[in-house]
Amino acid sequence: MNAWLPTAPCTPEACAGHEGRTASVPHAVLRLAGAAALVLLAVLTAAPVRLLPARPRHALVRGWSAALVASLGVRTTVHGSPGASGARLIVANHISWLDVPLVSAVLPCRMLAKSEIGAWPVLGRLAARAGTLFIERDRIRALPDTVATLTRALLAGDRVTVFPEGSTWCGRAQGPFRRAAFQSALDAGVPVQPIRLAYRLSGGGQPAGTLAGAPAFVGDDPLTASLWRIARARGVRADVWLLPRIPPGRHEGRRDLAAAAQEAVRARAARPVPAARPAHPAEPAQGARPQRTAPFLPGIPTQPTGSSATDRDSAKRPSESVHHRVNSSPAEASSLRTPS
Repeated sequence: MNAWLPTAPCTPEACAGHEGRTASVPHAVLRLAGAAALVLLAVLTAAPVRLLPARPRHALVRGWSAALVASLGVRTTVHGSPGASGARLIVANHISWLDVPLVSAVLPCRMLAKSEIGAWPVLGRLAARAGTLFIERDRIRALPDTVATLTRALLAGDRVTVFPEGSTWCGRAQGPFRRAAFQSALDAGVPVQPIRLAYRLSGGGQPAGTLAGAPAFVGDDPLTASLWRIARARGVRADVWLLPRIPPGRHEGRRDLAAAAQEAVRARAARPVPAARPAHPAEPAQGARPQRTAPFLPGIPTQPTGSSATDRDSAKRPSESVHHRVNSSPAEASSLRTPS
């Protein structure tokens, strides 16, 4: 393992336990069967969907992604509006593989993922067809080429999502945002869209705002174990905060741009969680609305046109994050997850 690779102190034993209600085994099996059916549908129909115009293709992406999240029993609440269409670099904190369909259900986009995912059977091919951009994490010399690839995608009008922590954290703490990907937004002259993700428990006698551990995909946690844990959990709610975009030209260097995005995401985590109803990710409303899901198709390369940005990126700096479960671990047990 290279010493420069991002790591997190989170481990499955310390961070991924579920303290809420649980679903029965038959119910969990039905959830997994529904998710598998959606993936199979995507594999069979991804090619023709790529030929559709942008608007209906984006609608299918949102519908399929939202259906996948809902099939596993996770309710989604969206806070804020996606705003006008246009190329942008989307950056979010990283907790789970579930973050990928969750973001796609709100803003269909291309993802940056580690190159190993491209070699996965079925899912790797599906990710490639969806326009995923791959990065060789263990080759630091490949970073300039990765940044150049991101820049070309942004200049082509794509929305690209990056998880700049470079590793998954359980949600009780957050890693520093790596700066390299932000150079692509500077080179392409596009805004940066910070997003805050959180998984919480609702109902079942749990205090309001209690973080859910089941979705955390950290350390050496196998994907099968993560899937089963999420399928068995009940009362899990995913919160997606669409924060004000940072317009191009606001920050001259990638260091300052990364710091501004990180501060916006952390400041959102420090604020009280508002009471909100589930929202349909495709509706750019400030309030929350009931979410509708349907078994549609997976992420396909998006090529929106035009751009706009807000100029509000200042946020109150929160107090220092505290990892409540574990605060240190050897690098071998640390999380090395990247967008999947």
